[in-house]
Amino acid sequence: MLLKIPQEKKIVWTSHSKMKMRQYQLSEKRVLSILRKPERKEEGIAPKTIAAMQVSGTKKHQTEVWMMYQLKGEKIDRQIRIISAWRYPGRTPIGQKPTIPDDILEELERDQTF
Repeated sequence: MLLKIPQEKKIVWTSHSKMKMRQYQLSEKRVLSILRKPERKEEGIAPKTIAAMQVSGTKKHQTEVWMMYQLKGEKIDRQIRIISAWRYPGRTPIGQKPTIPDDILEELERDQTF
């Protein structure tokens, strides 16, 4: 009989990311799909972070779903720390950093664990 061996958690969710997912009605699967297949990746606003996005919504009401994450550890024992997730109304220009809401920037400045 094969036993299931517990694996280390590869993805860590911050309390801020959980709160923002509730606020913007984003599921865990939705955020992880952005991580797996982003339409675009940019340098994150916070130091040593990556911001990724996918387009969502309709033609008439276009939105983008963004997430900001950080890679921790070495390649073999890599851990992904999801810092924030948000829904952006409209489309952001390619190559420009996404506009981060002020409340997220304030919270990132308070949490200097990066």
